[in-house]
Amino acid sequence: MVTDELLQHLRILEVTLHQPAVRRDSSRLAQLLHDEFIEIGRSGRHYTREDVLREFSEASSPAVIWSQDYALMKLDENFVLLTYKSAHIESSGALSRHTLRSSLWQQVDGDWQLRFHQGTPTDAFSKTAT
Repeated sequence: MVTDELLQHLRILEVTLHQPAVRRDSSRLAQLLHDEFIEIGRSGRHYTREDVLREFSEASSPAVIWSQDYALMKLDENFVLLTYKSAHIESSGALSRHTLRSSLWQQVDGDWQLRFHQGTPTDAFSKTAT
């Protein structure tokens, strides 16, 4: 897959993970998360795949997420690093919880799965087209 096409494909998968319906769908979420998935959250807390599956399925109203400024670094044929910015969209439309994101995606049997994810707090930013 050409790098630009792969960037768009993984951006779509990442945005899919932001959707409340997907976050509540443990079956779909399990397809997207690698069996050995781990996350270091924005708070510094460590999460396993099981933690994420449980927490997201129990969330009453997941946050609405904005993301932008996606970039891709190909590490080898089966591993890529996707970076971007995200923020929560408040009911007023304002952005909060501005975060730099890093996702390590691994290709497994032809499908891409999220293997590692990390969020780091960052300065506020304005929305731009993704």
